[in-house]
Amino acid sequence: MSQSMSLTDYRTALTAPGARGPVITSLLGRLPIAMVGLALMLYVQRQTGSFAAAGLVSAGALIGVACGSVAQGRVMDRVGPTIPLYVMSGVFAALVTIEVVVIELHAPVALMTALAFLVGISEPMVGPASRALWGRLLPPGPARDAAYSYEAISMEVFFILGPGLAGLMVAMPWPGTGVVVGAACMVVGSVGFASTPAARSHRPEPTPNAGGSLLGAIASPGMRTVALAALGFGILIGFIEVGVPAAAVEAGHPTAGGLLLSLLSVSSVIVGVAYGLRPWPRPMHLRLPALLFGFAVLLTLLAVPSTLWGLCLALLVAGSLITPQSTAHSVAIEIAAPAGTATEAFGWVVTSVTLGAAIGQSISGQLVEISGPAASFLTASAVGVVVAGVLWLRRGTLVPATSRADLSLAGN
Repeated sequence: MSQSMSLTDYRTALTAPGARGPVITSLLGRLPIAMVGLALMLYVQRQTGSFAAAGLVSAGALIGVACGSVAQGRVMDRVGPTIPLYVMSGVFAALVTIEVVVIELHAPVALMTALAFLVGISEPMVGPASRALWGRLLPPGPARDAAYSYEAISMEVFFILGPGLAGLMVAMPWPGTGVVVGAACMVVGSVGFASTPAARSHRPEPTPNAGGSLLGAIASPGMRTVALAALGFGILIGFIEVGVPAAAVEAGHPTAGGLLLSLLSVSSVIVGVAYGLRPWPRPMHLRLPALLFGFAVLLTLLAVPSTLWGLCLALLVAGSLITPQSTAHSVAIEIAAPAGTATEAFGWVVTSVTLGAAIGQSISGQLVEISGPAASFLTASAVGVVVAGVLWLRRGTLVPATSRADLSLAGN
């Protein structure tokens, strides 16, 4: 995991035999990943006038994604991605339609939240399926690591486009446009990915580790550490996703929230490419706590500005450590996940991030109503520092077995 990558490795990965179809279709399927939840939150806020209600509904959807990603990942590890993606795409489309109707009817927040949970749990998990496919398309080495880095970087591109599109579409004559457009892209992309030869030819081979525990991939201590890192990261993102739009509303520019969130990822993509070439710290067991701690410290900058222009600059700075964390989570799975659980393992990362975002959004929604956005950002920073400390205490679970053996021999 410490091998250096080059730009040539990215090209090798993306042009590997069988990669073109999955790469193109997964792009469409994952484009709305940061758009649907935010569009739903802004849609509900526009209909109800309450950020607290909007945060609860969005959190319900994120908790649903957290539950669905692991379950779908485990099924895909056993039967391949095609059938699960076909089934969940149909269910997801139906539930999004029902959710929109319920919001239009101004139903109770509890009902909107419950349906949002079902929408989230049915969201087709093309991301974990795409990430797991690289293990079959490429041998271990820099090219495969570059593919995992590409997965994280492409996700950040979607985090740039998604919030901006959601912010623009909520300002259209019908504020639910972003939810419908995002869901449609996700369904078309997921079905397209499931139909590619690489996905349809997937024939998982059962392994003892894959089915050795009801807990699956998360039975590994290292995977629990990776999941904790992803949870902490998600919590901070959740705080930001509510605090930034609230700051825009407070400044008298309610439609600017989505565009401001897009700035968070601009520097992230640029830094992410450079970081993938020369990651630091090199050892993964040190990298996860260091990156989360740095991100948490940078979030204090969001509480300082008194203008939206100042907030824009702070978001650019804070966003620089987003993609490095996403890349680290993806690569750490190679160390931590039991054999035969690649899709489920990445599902646990998705689960942890989305569950964390749900927690962050729920708390942040209450804080901005009571004390304003600055209190939300400072609380996020404090939480991140605490989680980074726990990751530091658990760092030994991500030291590869061979390295532990070497250290033991050196000590003797």
